[in-house]
Amino acid sequence: MRRLAIAMLLAVSPAAAAPADDFKALLADHWAWTLKHNPLLATRVGVHDYDSELGDPSLAESDREAGEAVAFMARIDRIGTAGLSDADRTSAAILRRSLATEVEANRFSERAIQFSNRGGWHTYFADLPLQLPFFTRADYESYLARLAKIPAYAAASTAVSRVAIAHGDTLPCSIMGGFEETITGEIIEPAASRFYAPFVTRPGNIAPADWAALQARAVAVIRDSVNPAYTAYAKFYRTEYAPKCRTTIGASALPNGAAYYAFKAREQTTTTMSPDEIHTLGLSEVARIRAEMDTLVASTGFKGDRAAYIAMLRTNPKYYAKTPHELMAEAALVAKTVDGWMPKLFGHLPRLPYTVREIPAATADGTTTAYYNEGNLNAGVAGTYYVNTTHLDQRPLFEMVALTIHEAVPGHHNQISLAQELDLPPFRRYATFFTAFVEGWGLYSERLGLDMGLYDTPEKQMGRLSYEMWRACRLVVDTGIHSKGWSKERAVAFMADNTALSAANIDAEVNRYIADPGQALAYKIGELTIRRLRTRAETELGPKFDIRGFHDAILEAGAVPMDVLETRMNAWIAAHKA
Repeated sequence: MRRLAIAMLLAVSPAAAAPADDFKALLADHWAWTLKHNPLLATRVGVHDYDSELGDPSLAESDREAGEAVAFMARIDRIGTAGLSDADRTSAAILRRSLATEVEANRFSERAIQFSNRGGWHTYFADLPLQLPFFTRADYESYLARLAKIPAYAAASTAVSRVAIAHGDTLPCSIMGGFEETITGEIIEPAASRFYAPFVTRPGNIAPADWAALQARAVAVIRDSVNPAYTAYAKFYRTEYAPKCRTTIGASALPNGAAYYAFKAREQTTTTMSPDEIHTLGLSEVARIRAEMDTLVASTGFKGDRAAYIAMLRTNPKYYAKTPHELMAEAALVAKTVDGWMPKLFGHLPRLPYTVREIPAATADGTTTAYYNEGNLNAGVAGTYYVNTTHLDQRPLFEMVALTIHEAVPGHHNQISLAQELDLPPFRRYATFFTAFVEGWGLYSERLGLDMGLYDTPEKQMGRLSYEMWRACRLVVDTGIHSKGWSKERAVAFMADNTALSAANIDAEVNRYIADPGQALAYKIGELTIRRLRTRAETELGPKFDIRGFHDAILEAGAVPMDVLETRMNAWIAAHKA
């Protein structure tokens, strides 16, 4: 069967077909392949062929998908670029690049790591009630079928983790504190479980008796399938995985670690920069932003230097919320204030709204200060800006403007939701995620708070600079840990010395860099690229420069690699000069 499937993928299009038709057929085949292997994505985008499936986490499946990705790459190469439109050439280059990255990633042994210090499939599945559509009885039925398959998925994932243990590819011990609670925190009475959330309120199109039966089935599947699977997974982590965690922290300590980290740097930044080049850039950015911080402190009349000012910000209780509700209220107020600025900065805005929620208690303690989960109109799911309401004395209110702009609008929600509505092939609207673009845009967006006048106090200005410094420090710390042998203590000290982040945020962030090598490099690389393009556009266009047109041009092709973005925006600038 496998040989037959690959042969079908490799089949040459009829000689009479034009390259554009061949490429259109390839895109359709690839999208069908993507949805088959990502059944939850399929449901969210309105394809219901796999509504009862969860996917296959096995290494055999990873190898099978890598082999099929090679076959798609061969089809792209045979079609070539002659005869394709500019738009199709761009899509072909992006698709081939994504497939090549998938194939290369599968060659490294760390593919067997099934989770990070912040969560894994077990936290993702607990979020399904907020990700899937619940409009019809069939939606509820398929959800129950998926819950019943969690034990099999858990067993397959556990088998992969046992391979990781055998090869020494475990996560470092120093970052795994509290991880078991992200599993056990979901093991509660069925009716109080997050898995039961879809069954709390009866929809009008399901009769009361039928609804009661669905509720009873939900209680049973959570009690008899989900909870036992999570219990077994927690026991596996506690008794088998945790005793074998690594004492080292850098990727360079893994098998073929140096090559792996160099790959991750290329993948995440979409550049050819080496870890050494990135480290040097990071030190330069840290020095630049530090000088800006010094100038800001001097302008306030504060009696002390930058370090003393930051220490005051970290310890003065007036800068911190007293209750989770107060913190959430501030997040919501900033979000709605920024909403009012959006038409001034963008000509095109997405239809999909977003909401603000607290990070679930089961995962909040060890995770970052906030994050965004994309929504989908087809699934009836809004985008969600999640805010961490634990450790309130570590969540300063003066950071809330930069944080909200990045995670909600004009940052992640605006960019990701708009991409879903563009006239692009589906894989680019829903399944292409170049971190340098997505996170670079989020960081660039923080700076738009200056255009909006929202950094209206020295504290908020320091909050923005601290957030920019945080991302500059990532270039230094991530490369330091994974290619230069830095200890966690050295990384924490560097962050504490240069940012205004609280101790809890710094610890969570450094743990994240250790767990996910290279990902943190993307933010500053992407942001610097977008800022450089804006400066070029403003300089060359002068009075012709239109901020709304510039932002629309940045976002109108979805997430793209940095070199593709540069080419597109240079052409945009040239066209507007003419």
